[in-house]
Amino acid sequence: MHSEPPCSKLNCFFCTMKEPDPSLRSAKLRQCFKEMPLRDDQEHILVLSGLWNISMTQPDDPEFPSLGIFECMAKLIRRGITDRNWLLRGQNIYIPYYAAHIIGSYTMDNPQFAEKAVDSGVIPPLMELLRGKMSWVEQRVAVRALGHLASHEKTFEAVAVHEVEMVRWAMEVASNCLEVVYKEFVGLKARKRPDYHCDLLTRGLGGLQLQSRKAEEWASQLQCWSLYLLNCFACKHRSLHLICNQQFLNNLCGMWGGLLNLSSPAGLGLLTTLCSFKTGRENVAKLRQVVESVCNVSRSSDDWQIMAIDCLLLLLKDPETRYQVIEIAALSLVDLVQLRSLGERKMVGETIAQALLQDYCKIKYGFLKLKSKEAEKALEELWEFKVEKIKRDKLMSEQELKERQVLIGELKKQGNQKFWSGKIERACKIYSEALELCPLNNRKERIVLYSNRAQCHLLLKNPAAAISDTTRALCLSGTVSPHSKSLWRRSQAYDMKGLAKESLMDCFMFINSRIKSEHTKRVRIPYYAARMINKQMNSTWLFANAKSKLCVKKEKQVHEYESKGKHQLQEMMMRLMDDKDKSFPDMPTIAVAEDPKAEKRWKKKMEKQVIL
Repeated sequence: MHSEPPCSKLNCFFCTMKEPDPSLRSAKLRQCFKEMPLRDDQEHILVLSGLWNISMTQPDDPEFPSLGIFECMAKLIRRGITDRNWLLRGQNIYIPYYAAHIIGSYTMDNPQFAEKAVDSGVIPPLMELLRGKMSWVEQRVAVRALGHLASHEKTFEAVAVHEVEMVRWAMEVASNCLEVVYKEFVGLKARKRPDYHCDLLTRGLGGLQLQSRKAEEWASQLQCWSLYLLNCFACKHRSLHLICNQQFLNNLCGMWGGLLNLSSPAGLGLLTTLCSFKTGRENVAKLRQVVESVCNVSRSSDDWQIMAIDCLLLLLKDPETRYQVIEIAALSLVDLVQLRSLGERKMVGETIAQALLQDYCKIKYGFLKLKSKEAEKALEELWEFKVEKIKRDKLMSEQELKERQVLIGELKKQGNQKFWSGKIERACKIYSEALELCPLNNRKERIVLYSNRAQCHLLLKNPAAAISDTTRALCLSGTVSPHSKSLWRRSQAYDMKGLAKESLMDCFMFINSRIKSEHTKRVRIPYYAARMINKQMNSTWLFANAKSKLCVKKEKQVHEYESKGKHQLQEMMMRLMDDKDKSFPDMPTIAVAEDPKAEKRWKKKMEKQVIL
């Protein structure tokens, strides 16, 4: 057996890790962390890679944090930013990324480590990365680390020293990071992509497809962590005047989050946090587009549905914002009043009904008028449904209930016959009559009637009504086993309205419900559902907007270049004509691209010649 030759390097990290004596090992590691930022060693990247792996797998191990790893990482980041020659030497360009990632991993869930990190001076170099001193890849791990530091009570104030600048940069990154990542990586050809970005994304083990997929994931995380950092300030009622920028609030609605990073509040989560404060509610209530987007999520299969409902309830319960949003919110929330539970939340529908009807008497008796007649009608129907109909159902005898049940069955048959014979409008009216007669506790019958009427609305090209009816059917069926036909019909209705995200989520739920059904073994995804998913996946692709914006910019640049080129050509021809006139005054002039200025100048010269 051949033994390994002894290492000749002083304070070698890998040799130190093999040291059996704990006290000697600690002393050597401390010295190693002190000297690492000062030495030029091509093994630094191997050390950082190993430390990164340890910080990810053992984030609560106090050994390295107690021996000065945070100060070492801060110095390495600072050196990478200030010493470009060092950064571009060997593999040093990877070091700032790993250093910031190590800081974030150790401070994620450990307040004590976060305090050590702040005392070691990690915030200034992390701020440099957040400012974009390197690239979006380092920006991602920097905003992640800053978000963790801001989430702990004892380190928040240290982060808040840079509050204004940090909030502005986080807003900038959240709004534009997808365009940046597409422009600087995803949208480039393979040979033009930065090599070290490719290596970091795939750890050197993947091709072009894996690079693009990981870049999409990292771009989403960059946006999510930026929102998380903003949420840390918003939760403490800090910088709301900055975050409540009108353009930024409009952008928030399109920031999904959560799909790849469940710890992110997403755009909707940040909106809900803002609506917890008066300043936030006042600013959100002014933006119709934002309120409408939240309403769409409240009636969808989105994971953030309950958060959207909470956001609207906060706006409705505030007397100063209630009547700014009720005319929009009532049309959506009225469809959810039959919702029993949503996740761990119980009696969701009752809470919504109470919020909508809390001062309905003022509207009913004419003391208050809404601008929207549709909203007034929706509240009137809700009052009839939740108050008057319940009273009538309670007074009904068993005999009347049986007779009504028979009548409802007959009406449903008639509606089906009219539907299949192509008389869609008549079928829709018959289903409405049946729903009027159907008792509230007959949930199964009401689900079918709502869903059938929704199909009529789809054929009549009325997607808003179809969304309303399918949502009511889904509220009655519950979230555990949702009515699959209603999911598919609502997906179609959302598609008709151009709401790709909501359509996609419903389509996913529709397929999921079919797979879980006991009656379907070896279920295949229907062709029409697969086609819908393909269509909406293309529409909701993370970089779809970034790609379209970049294409528009390129077209504009090409147009400007062509215009500039044409203008330069005309000027060149004019100069040639001037030179020709001076040398050969009797030679006939050539027309220049139908330029009226050139023609005028030529006429003036000819007039002078005639006069002379």
